[in-house]
Amino acid sequence: MNSGDIGFMLICSALVLLMTPGLAFFYGGLVRRKNVVNTMMTSVFVIGIAAIMWALFGYSLAFGNDHFGIIGDFSWLGLQGIEGSTTDYVSTIPHLEFAIFQMMFAIITPALITGAVAGRMKFKALFLFIILWSVIVYYPMAHMVWGLGGFLAKIGSIDFAGGNVVHISSGVSALVLCIVLGKRKDYLRVQYHVHNIPFVVLGASLLLFGWFGFNAGSALQANELAVHAFMTTGLSAAAGMLSWMGMDVWMSGKPTLVGSVTGMVVGLVAITPGAGYVPIWASIIIGLVGSPICYLMISKVKQKLGYDDALDAFGCHGIGGIWGGIATGLFTQTSINDVARWNGLFFGDTQLFIAQIISIVVTIAVAIIGTLICIAIVRCFTTLRVSKQEEQKGLDISEHQENAYPSFNGLD
Repeated sequence: MNSGDIGFMLICSALVLLMTPGLAFFYGGLVRRKNVVNTMMTSVFVIGIAAIMWALFGYSLAFGNDHFGIIGDFSWLGLQGIEGSTTDYVSTIPHLEFAIFQMMFAIITPALITGAVAGRMKFKALFLFIILWSVIVYYPMAHMVWGLGGFLAKIGSIDFAGGNVVHISSGVSALVLCIVLGKRKDYLRVQYHVHNIPFVVLGASLLLFGWFGFNAGSALQANELAVHAFMTTGLSAAAGMLSWMGMDVWMSGKPTLVGSVTGMVVGLVAITPGAGYVPIWASIIIGLVGSPICYLMISKVKQKLGYDDALDAFGCHGIGGIWGGIATGLFTQTSINDVARWNGLFFGDTQLFIAQIISIVVTIAVAIIGTLICIAIVRCFTTLRVSKQEEQKGLDISEHQENAYPSFNGLD
């Protein structure tokens, strides 16, 4: 055991947990005033349910003894049997600390989905969906990518901090769920205005702060690799912000604050799978390229296809995660992290790039099939969507009987 590593990982775990309240502010600021409580609630409640599930059986299913390269077992139910030992991944921190760090990923990931369905999904249905999705999609994905004997790890694909496990899986699931749920009332017929830009900036700032724990902490030790991941994370976020600002000026003539922080988040998403594998210079390219891809997906492709991803969970996390996984296959160097078996395509090897494409395709398939199964089960107990009258009134009142701004007399 190393006290420095233990302290470092506890701080990183706390930083990652901070990301979920940050997401609540980020999403909450983007929606209409009448839905801000509901939107923030859909992020915050996940802290409770995901943490309890993780401790009872989630960690065991994700990191327990391998079955078919897809799922673990129930050997660590209730986290019994892990205290007083270390993990197979690193010997300088307690096994329980590794479980704590991974628990924070299990919390933030399903919360990302909720942005796609803001303003129209029944809270009861979403509550059940998150429980089912964690079991059917998240735990198997975590095992396949990070678990000992996991299928995607065996084929040589790499994912430093959750490109597949966190962003692609949640982003694709968000797309499927919002398509099945249907569009918001008057979507594409009226403009939906951001109701609180300072909330958006506060949320994005908390996400940025927490993301350094998210990526640097994935080194699992306070070492040179953690420092490398910290720097690639910051540079990709900075490049993503500048790139989005450039797209704003090019497309609309003026840079926007909401766009700037969105670009920053896209840069963070894109670097996540490769933060501990790609050279520092490559992280700038990853952020610079990622923002225009996501910008065009949100501003052009979404309107063309007509689906209602309310807060662009798929446009940012799904597309950003896919680009990040591909970029990891392009720019990885084994000299940075020997967990990678091969260099990226940019350095002459093809095996890693192929493995990355396979892992992305598998993740998309698991997310689509798993989400459809979750939706079918939820529909056995409740309808997915609130009524037209409840949507018109706003979900803050209809679902929670709360008003975020009770003394507000202005216009939305």
